[in-house]
Amino acid sequence: MVNYKYRPDIDGLRAIAVSMVLLHHAGLSFSGGYVGVDVFFVISGFLITGILLREESKGTFSFKNFWMRRVRRILPAAIVMAGIVTIAAGWILMPNDFINLGNSVIAQQLFSANIYFRENTSYFDGQASLMPMLHTWSLAVEEQFYLIYPFLLIFCWRKSKKTTVVTFSTIAVASLCLSQ
Repeated sequence: MVNYKYRPDIDGLRAIAVSMVLLHHAGLSFSGGYVGVDVFFVISGFLITGILLREESKGTFSFKNFWMRRVRRILPAAIVMAGIVTIAAGWILMPNDFINLGNSVIAQQLFSANIYFRENTSYFDGQASLMPMLHTWSLAVEEQFYLIYPFLLIFCWRKSKKTTVVTFSTIAVASLCLSQ
């Protein structure tokens, strides 16, 4: 397995992705925000795959250690952000909107905000501005990925590289078909 070092090209892709998301949310009629999020997902998948396979090849991979690193990286910032938003919303939102915020904070802390918002709003609803946690849907998708992907990758990798290629190629084609 290749020993990965700092990759300035990945930071460049991150900068492009951030710019796309910011332009979309700035109300400048830029429709590339979702592409920016997709770029983040691809970068995350690339980096996580490298970490998982590098650790597996060294014999140091542990599901517990992998998830604990994710928790330490994401959960503190998510808790602080949810707390600040909740405190600020107490002065800004009307009671019903504040109750909805509480529900979305709970969903965000359980990394199921994407499911909550899919069931309770459309991303382009006028009321989306009253849902300060709406942006956390993509974090929930990423965390769900972290829960499922390591099992599948390590299982396939331990069987054979061919199994890994066939499995993930099948998933890619099925995903493309379902998206159409």
